[in-house]
Amino acid sequence: MPKILVSACLLGQPVRYDGGHQLAQHPVLAHWLAQGQVVAICPEVAGGLPTPRPPAEITTGGSGASVLSGRAQVRDSAGDDVTDAFARGARLALQLAQKHGIRVAVLKDFSPSCGSSHIYDGQFAGRKVAGDGVTSALLRDAGIVVFGEHQWDAAAQALQALQAVACAAGKD
Repeated sequence: MPKILVSACLLGQPVRYDGGHQLAQHPVLAHWLAQGQVVAICPEVAGGLPTPRPPAEITTGGSGASVLSGRAQVRDSAGDDVTDAFARGARLALQLAQKHGIRVAVLKDFSPSCGSSHIYDGQFAGRKVAGDGVTSALLRDAGIVVFGEHQWDAAAQALQALQAVACAAGKD
């Protein structure tokens, strides 16, 4: 059975910046958990940040790809540069995905690490903008399909499609 990378906070682990979680309840996730297919990661904690910690955002106008290329930073609400921890966590998430042959991930949207389609604008004003987090950008760059926590069905469909292609390739 193929494995799926899932943000630890979506699994009820208290790893969010505020010490909380964002437990997701969806039949697709329940099925994957029952089958032992889920691999959990919190890139921020893996990168060395404590829980709780000050909230962080990618600097204005930036996205995960901008951070990885050195054109943007991740700063916490106190103004501290936490870019290195975010980049380290992203690399560890990618290593974990590669170790398990993961090709699909479901991550927490709006996070500066895991945001798959939207992140906060870098001003700590609660405004969301289109963009991805550092981990999402790195995973996508490596060919892993990344979804947000409201896209469980789409993630399941992508996983099935990837499995079908792999099966067809194996029969050639």
